[in-house]
Amino acid sequence: MKSVLVINSSLNGAAGNSNKAAKKYIKALNENKPANITELDLNDYGLPHLSAEEMQAWRTNASERSSSQEALANHSDHFIEQLFSSDEVVLAVPMYNFGIPSTLKAYFDRIARAGKTFEYTSKGPKGLVTGKKATILAARGGKYQGTPMDTQSDYIKNFLEFIGFEDINFIYIEGLAMGDTSASDAWKNFDANISELFTMVTDY
Repeated sequence: MKSVLVINSSLNGAAGNSNKAAKKYIKALNENKPANITELDLNDYGLPHLSAEEMQAWRTNASERSSSQEALANHSDHFIEQLFSSDEVVLAVPMYNFGIPSTLKAYFDRIARAGKTFEYTSKGPKGLVTGKKATILAARGGKYQGTPMDTQSDYIKNFLEFIGFEDINFIYIEGLAMGDTSASDAWKNFDANISELFTMVTDY
């Protein structure tokens, strides 16, 4: 059975549009072919900004870590283990001030680890998280896809490619704060997009 890791980052929890999109995606996925779903809400972790102390804990051999270092390294080790155990990663991403939520940035900082998820070679960096699919559900109040104000898409794509992802797909839900008609149309388009996706894709 396919293993899917769903990562939510909306400050509004279940009421957030990106979380609602994730629920719709999971439902469509399971209707196509049941999958083993793991849901991760980053707001449950209260991740602080990455610190030098936490990075040092990573660099310390697990058998030699102090109890405080063990606690600091725990989140990163856990997140990376989840990542490698998944066949697909679904990122449910709202847009905050033209960027990604700070909780998602804190998560990215903890899964980008040299020697774990990437390595530097004589030919440059090499991602180690390979053979996996990434689906990004991008929920926005306005319409930014394909414009200079969409700083999210390139950043997320570049980051995922850096750690080894090659199969990366974006599904946008835009115009959600531009009136009832716009929001209704956005959800109809989203439903049509995921329906088409599961019709076309056979690896589920």
